[in-house]
Amino acid sequence: MEIEFLSEKKNEVEFLIKGERHTFPSLLKDALLKDSSVEFAAYKLRHPMDRDSLFFLRTSGKTPKKALQEALKKIGSDLEEFASNMKKALK
Repeated sequence: MEIEFLSEKKNEVEFLIKGERHTFPSLLKDALLKDSSVEFAAYKLRHPMDRDSLFFLRTSGKTPKKALQEALKKIGSDLEEFASNMKKALK
């Protein structure tokens, strides 16, 4: 997965998530929207056949990159917990 930042402002970023359509962008959006400093988080596909997601993020109180770092850390933690629970269930 490759990320390309298209625009960066004090409280807004726009970037492409290359090679991802809905699965990861949706997960990231949901994690970001749980953060009270995130005012807006959304993604779209430019075309129905497109393989890249265009992501928008606007924050208040922290930088967009800080909000992204925290959301990614939370996603990682959730995935570790899921893997641990799955291993227990499969025994």
